[in-house]
Amino acid sequence: MERPSGASAGPELGEGTPEDARGFPSPARDYFHGGIDLNRHLIRDRTSTFVMRVAGNSMAAAGICDGDELIVDRSLEPRDGSVVIAVLDGELVVRRLHLGADGVRLQTDDGGVPTEVGELGDLSIWGVATRCLHHV
Repeated sequence: MERPSGASAGPELGEGTPEDARGFPSPARDYFHGGIDLNRHLIRDRTSTFVMRVAGNSMAAAGICDGDELIVDRSLEPRDGSVVIAVLDGELVVRRLHLGADGVRLQTDDGGVPTEVGELGDLSIWGVATRCLHHV
């Protein structure tokens, strides 16, 4: 069948405008407010928070493994059960703090012998771990 002169059957493939090819806008665009700020989500006090890399697997049962990074907040007060960075024999160690009537002790989560400390004042706690970052 012949087409009358000047009549068009519509645009040929590739002749449409860019607006035709876009479709409808994404509904998620209404909720996008820039990039993800991990400082806002992971860090409470930027001036007293540090990242430390773990060496060893003594806290693996708590999910803290060799090579992981810990977010450590030095402004937090350690409580019973807190994972802390403590100074033992001049080294920084990651341990779980236990405060009891019988005194203070630092415990690994691998079932090792706890380190007995007389009073909390006798112990130098560098900071409290707030998050553990794993590589996947």
